[in-house]
Amino acid sequence: MRAVITVIGKDMVGILAKVSNECAEHNINVLEVTQSILQDMFAMIMMVDISKCNIPFTEFADNIGKIGDEMGLSIHAMHEDIFNAMHTI
Repeated sequence: MRAVITVIGKDMVGILAKVSNECAEHNINVLEVTQSILQDMFAMIMMVDISKCNIPFTEFADNIGKIGDEMGLSIHAMHEDIFNAMHTI
């Protein structure tokens, strides 16, 4: 099972480290990462493997969202099935 994590906000030191650390704490493997900095705005999309996650995915999504709130970023984690359904016509 996979999930998509998106991060958007003002660029600062440690964004990738915070998100990847939260993943590592819950046994979530980062499969792919793409990030871009446009002037002072940071944007990142991560594809992660959640098959060995040691907490319910909804709890992880809430945790990662709270990290975003603390850092002044918009961070969302979405199960791949929901992501795909949203983008199917």
